[in-house]
Order: sequence, then structure tokens, then C-alpha cells
Amino acid sequence: MAGCGPAGLAAALLLQRDGHRVTLYERFETPRPLGSGLMLQPSGVAVLDRLGLAETVAQRGARIDALLGIEEHGRIALDAPYAKLGVANAFGVGIHRASLFSVLYDATLAQGIEIRTGHEVVTSRSNEHGRCLVFSDDTQSDTHDLIVDASGWASRIEEGEQRGLLPFGALWASIPVTTDDPHARNLLEQRYRRASQMVGVLPIGSRAEGSSQEVAFFWSLRRDDHAQWRKRPLGDWKDEVRRLWPQVEFLLDRLSSHDDLTFARYAHRTARKAHGDRLVRIGDAWHSASPQLGQGANMALLDAWALATGLREGRSVAEGIRLTTRWRREHVALYQFVTAAFTPMFQSDLALWPWLRDRMMAPLSRLGPVARIQAQLMSGLFGWPLQSLGLDLPDYSAIASSMAARASSPAQSNSPVTRQTSCPAAS
Repeated sequence: MAGCGPAGLAAALLLQRDGHRVTLYERFETPRPLGSGLMLQPSGVAVLDRLGLAETVAQRGARIDALLGIEEHGRIALDAPYAKLGVANAFGVGIHRASLFSVLYDATLAQGIEIRTGHEVVTSRSNEHGRCLVFSDDTQSDTHDLIVDASGWASRIEEGEQRGLLPFGALWASIPVTTDDPHARNLLEQRYRRASQMVGVLPIGSRAEGSSQEVAFFWSLRRDDHAQWRKRPLGDWKDEVRRLWPQVEFLLDRLSSHDDLTFARYAHRTARKAHGDRLVRIGDAWHSASPQLGQGANMALLDAWALATGLREGRSVAEGIRLTTRWRREHVALYQFVTAAFTPMFQSDLALWPWLRDRMMAPLSRLGPVARIQAQLMSGLFGWPLQSLGLDLPDYSAIASSMAARASSPAQSNSPVTRQTSCPAAS
């Protein structure tokens, strides 16, 4: 298996538990996550729940009850509460990628799964006994019955050049916060200037017992503007952010250099083939998209579950991977289409898309049936992916109780902030 991201680690855990012998290959000398914060949706939490890790993961994160986006003149452009989903007590979990990685990685080590680091995969080869991975130093792995490509959107296995890079990426920073800071602790908040500028704040919990609570701070930026951004005085950029959202002043004060922010690139692509001879792709190696719907890690976890189930029910490896891709194909195609349609409304230079977002999509989303569909899309549940995979929604009451118990400890205590306190323009 290539890649130690959420897809690879979750798949390794599930397959090893089913009795398969798994070897993970990772390009870094020490496995580590890339990026800052992400959203765990009900679809992904359902898989973590079956792994027995949902409560542990959630305790590292922050409960998110809604997504709230406001355009520069104070008009609500996006208001998507989980309460509209129609699932009792449902919520999202904002979490640092390092926290999710840590839980999955520790579980992988505890299960005795072999991890071979310092192996950068460039392709794979078939032979009469199976398939092996080929590394950048021209060596190759042992021969395996199945290669699982979980190496991310830049996968080179049987794909060649990178495709589908999006014009916009984002600057990210994980910033410690205190109980006195004026931010909503249960919302993913965003502010927009048309669709060309977006600033957002996502609570992501704490990475370790007793450590500070953090938020993920992000700013949209065109890929071809990143080099110029690094040449500008940081203060000029901060002034630009303040003009759009003055209330994030306290976060800007904690950024002292350009190196405090990391630029993330995104790609919208679907692999030409989801599977081949003793080869199957999962996660971003199969399908990657912009983060606008917050589905990357969740789709990866669903793929991992589908792979384990397919190999369990298939009468051969070939049948198992066919089942895997068949069960996931429609849901993947649906979210690839919806993400491609929504992304220009939040990241583009054209005036039409944000006009449609603010004047048509936002008013429609306040209608009952449309609000329900919007909540289903946001939660990863549109298209009924859980039912097709034999999964159930997690027990959110138990997860919430476990998060509350950790938050009430002296080291983790955090008082809530209401929407009105944080977002006067939304009242």
C-alpha cells in the first residue's frame, strides 16, 4: 500500500483486521501529515466509528455546528447548520490533520502493521506472481497480491504527469487561541469579497492533552500570485485581510512572517482508471477536488471501508476491487460534479459566480427542502453512501459526551461564544 494519509492508514487497519498481511510504503523518512485543518463529516465519522476511533479522534477536535459565510457587505452567502440534516445531534468535527494522523498512525503501529519509510513511489509493475512498486531510486518492493494507491492527488502510479491543478490555492496557518479570543468555537466562518478573496477560520481543537486550542486560518490565493505574495511586506497583506474581516485582527497579530503560512495547492482530477490488474486507487489518488465541500478525508475513509468490504465479499482479488469501485463510483462522480460546480462560486475571478451565490443560491438555501439537501451535501451523505456500504450513522450523543468530558477538564476548558458575539453582521 502506497501512502500514509487517512486513506492508506484506515485501509491498512481495516485490511489487517480482516486477516490480510499489509505493508505500507511512505515517501517520508518519518511519516507525517501535510496541511492544517480539515472537517470530519458524518460520512467519515461513520467509518472511524467502525474502527473504534471516532470518540478518540473527536476528542482531539472541535465540534462544528454550522458553516457560516458572509460577503463583504454583510449579506449572508452561506448558512449551513447541521441541524437541517434531520439527524439527531449531528455535527462536524474540525480537526488538525496531525491529530487525525496521530490517532490512525498509533492504531496502525499498535496493530503491528509494517511501515517502510523513505520509499518514494514512481510507478508499479506486474509480474507473473503479482505486482510490485517501483521507487525513485530504481529499486522495487516485494511482489504483492494487490497494490493500493493511496498516495494522494499527485500520484504517479500508472498516471504520469500531474493533471487538473486549480488556479486557486490557499494560505494556511494553525494558530493557538485562548478562551478570551473573540471567535466562534462551534462554527466554520468565512468572509468573501466576491469570489476572488476569501478568509476563513475553523476551530480544530488541540493536538495533545494540555496543549493550546487552535484554529486553522486560511486565505484564498491564486497559484500564480504566491511568489509575488512572498515578496510583498506582510503588513500590506494583513491590511488587506483586515479590510475584509476586521475581527480577525487578533489572529493576524500572531503571524510574524511569511513562513508562518503554508501555501496549499489543489487539484480537481479523477484518475483515468480507478483500478487495474492487482491495482486499486483510493482517496485523492482516485479522485481529488477543491476543499470547498470539505470532503477529502471523508471520501478517503469511505473508499477505505469499501475496499475492505469488497475484498471480504469478493471471491477473488479482481472481483473485490471491482466491487469496491462499483460501490463508490456513483458517489464519487456525484461529489466531483457538485464540487466542480460550487468551487467557482467561492474561488474565481469572474463576477457572475458570486452574484449567483449571493442572489440565487443563498436565498434558495433558506427553503426547507433545499436547506436539507445543502446539509446532506455538506455532511457527505447526499447520494446515500452509507447504506450502500453497510454503514450506520455514528452515535453522536456518545461522541458529544466524550468531547464535553475532555473539554471540561481544567487544561482543555473553553467557554462557548455565540454567533451573535462573533458575527454581528449575521444577526
